Amino acid sequence: MNITPYATGGIAFKRPYEAYYDDPVYNMADNDDDSIPDNPGEILYYVPTRTNQTDNYNVSIGVSATWSRPLDKNLQELCKTAATTQINMQQQLIANKRLDFELARLKNCGELKKAGILFHPKSPYFTVCADVMLVQPAGVVTPHMHSLGTNEIKEEPPKEEIKVEANGSAEDLGTFSIGDVKD
Repeated sequence: MNITPYATGGIAFKRPYEAYYDDPVYNMADNDDDSIPDNPGEILYYVPTRTNQTDNYNVSIGVSATWSRPLDKNLQELCKTAATTQINMQQQLIANKRLDFELARLKNCGELKKAGILFHPKSPYFTVCADVMLVQPAGVVTPHMHSLGTNEIKEEPPKEEIKVEANGSAEDLGTFSIGDVKD
């Protein structure tokens, strides 16, 4: 339901204002009865005629109420779903743009740091690359040194021989069949 109060006003006027005008009365006398006026165009006198011209002032005050009930709620739900989908899509686009920005910042700051180019710590732009760290890439070994000692050759103790004795023969296994075999 929607309730709306309103107030409107209007003015209608015409200038110059004339309440009356003089309407001429012509001489229509036909004294010789020939159906032609004897003095055409002669103005006998003027009659003041009211123009009915007025200035109009109007003020309207009221309340307008509208009540609507959707006949098909499915369309309303579709509209809400479409709006939610659109909002989610826009938020994802913003997140993608933010990720692109952060990755570009990371790459550029990393390359600059690798090249030894940095902002001065008192620069307002120092914080742009402050959170970018350089670490050793995976699979790359940093140069380093080991201290190696001498290797001693150690003799292995003699191995004992293990004797395995058979506890039967192949004939002890017998004959086996797998599946449906008919004799």
